Amino acid sequence: MSSNIPDTDKKRIVIVGGGFAGLALIRTLRRSGMQVVLVDKHNYHMFKPLLYQVASSALNVGDIAFPFRKMFHGWNDFYFRMAYIERVDATAKRLYTTVGDIRYDYLVISTGCVPNFFGIENIKRTALAMSNITDALNIRNRVLRNFEIAVTASSDAERISRLNVVIVGGGASGVEIAGALSEMRRYVMPRDYPRLDMSHMSIYLIEGLGRLLSSMSEQTSAEALKTLKSKGVKVMLNRKVTDYVDGCAIFDDGESIPTQNLIWTSGIRCSAVPGLEQQTKERGGRIGVDAFNRVKEYDDVFAIGDIAAMHDDAEYPNGHPQLARVGISQGKRLGKNLLAGLKGRPMKPFRYCNYGVMATVGRNRAFVEWKKIRFGGFAAWVVWSTIHIMFLLGIQGKLKVFWGWVWNYFGHDQPIRLIIGSYERQKKGDGLA
Repeated sequence: MSSNIPDTDKKRIVIVGGGFAGLALIRTLRRSGMQVVLVDKHNYHMFKPLLYQVASSALNVGDIAFPFRKMFHGWNDFYFRMAYIERVDATAKRLYTTVGDIRYDYLVISTGCVPNFFGIENIKRTALAMSNITDALNIRNRVLRNFEIAVTASSDAERISRLNVVIVGGGASGVEIAGALSEMRRYVMPRDYPRLDMSHMSIYLIEGLGRLLSSMSEQTSAEALKTLKSKGVKVMLNRKVTDYVDGCAIFDDGESIPTQNLIWTSGIRCSAVPGLEQQTKERGGRIGVDAFNRVKEYDDVFAIGDIAAMHDDAEYPNGHPQLARVGISQGKRLGKNLLAGLKGRPMKPFRYCNYGVMATVGRNRAFVEWKKIRFGGFAAWVVWSTIHIMFLLGIQGKLKVFWGWVWNYFGHDQPIRLIIGSYERQKKGDGLA
């Protein structure tokens, strides 16, 4: 198999991973005169901050997935190859992939992270992660399937096991999916399953630390905890799920909760890049880079986004937080630095400007923190919604998500329609999952 990328006299940059960081870099290089090659295991960019809304049936897949080839129509020097990387040969300046080897002048690794199951095989095999679109659809379909089984369950014990949802990890993803599922339980299921006793359904949010949203202030953590409890979510702090056996989530103290819906948002790690193993000894498998995002010991290999660990920024001596905004900023800065290098100008070191952090808890409540500014409630939800819509790709995508949120806020037929449609597709055998 051959990658079929023509050799020219133009500088070739190969970017592995089309997430926020990779996409920001590519856009910066559009008029650079370079030959740009994107390698990704998927043929679309995924707007990951809204993944939980696909999992909870508030949005469709097409609302947050954008094909790479459609994004770069008319760019003759852009090439996309859907492939997995096999190894990097930095000496020969070649990237080996499942569709053949690709020569490069510059190589950029922006592969992001994958779920970390901490070596617990039963959880890795059974739990529902929330890392990509397939994961989100698996959550949606399994929850729906278990609701259908609960309707015909022969005992309360089986019904409770099918209805219970255990979410492990109290970061933004865990808090957001817990809030979304609690509203599904309140608004959608009673109308869709009028004869199912919803008191049998419990939503548990498990966090190993002493508070939720550890990246935000203690005040915000306390308010998020209070909000989730008001929505009926059972929050368990300072607890760890250590195994999953016989349909039960097992805690470190031996206690267990019966559930067929175990959702794992507890941690992330970076996959090793063969050929760069010596550079991936940072915490979580991240790749060590200098102030210009160059992989240590190389002048033509870079890493950006979640996988990059930079210690040269005085504000973040232990590395930058693994946030979309960091990746976007690094992608833009690296693009400008590469353009400067082509023109013989010096590069500028990366410095992250903190744009704040946000988290939403349901359809009309969120929390926003930026420097010393902190606020929550409906106003924060409006800010959260506006910013997320701004960063969505394309006018059509922005409008679809906006009207979906408006519909969900003023009425609840939209999620019902999505759930029923998903189940009907699944019965016909042409479901997306």
